[in-house]
Amino acid sequence: MAFQRLAAAAALAAAVLTNADAFASQMTPEASLGCVEDVMQALISPPAENLSVLYSTPIVASADIGSSSDKPDFDKLDSDKPDFLKLDAAQPVAAVASPRQMLADFAMKLRDIRYRRGGRVPSTGFDCSGFVHYVFAHALGIDLPDNSISQFNAGVRVARDDMQAGDLVFFHIHGKRISHVGIYLGEGRFIHSPRTGERVRVNRLDEQYWAHRFAGAKRPESLSS
Repeated sequence: MAFQRLAAAAALAAAVLTNADAFASQMTPEASLGCVEDVMQALISPPAENLSVLYSTPIVASADIGSSSDKPDFDKLDSDKPDFLKLDAAQPVAAVASPRQMLADFAMKLRDIRYRRGGRVPSTGFDCSGFVHYVFAHALGIDLPDNSISQFNAGVRVARDDMQAGDLVFFHIHGKRISHVGIYLGEGRFIHSPRTGERVRVNRLDEQYWAHRFAGAKRPESLSS
């Protein structure tokens, strides 16, 4: 019987020690004294069949109040992640390009493709309106008219001081009618497919040849909203 009493007291003491942090944070001095009395009572009384009746305060699961050595090392967990899952607060998120910038960037990738009258694709070459049509179709999925006159008529007129990247610039190459078109890049530059024997390139509106033949700028309706 004495052995059973000792075993019961030892079990209760072990439970108290296992949940020492919880008892320390939750119990008042009076409750602590009562706990000691319960242990002494266990030494002189028959062991209870259910140890929980010896102490009314519920025992907090040790998993919830484990020591600091049992807590996960979050820095180590983060270091074990694949690189693409790690967040670097110092690294800015790349901004999404505007439709106008997408047009300009795509057009610049087509530099040096040769001129071909009636050309509509890089593999054969471009004429001026074919180049413009291809850039809008593949950069933004916009289907512009097929020739420079129709492209001019379909656009919204833009003052020279208000031009933005992606606007279309038109020229009188032969007489007074519209006969050439390019894509404005900003800062006075435009990209176009000039003429037979030449290739897609960038020129400036203030160059004497182009300034003398400049007919105005139009903004495709899809960029006007």
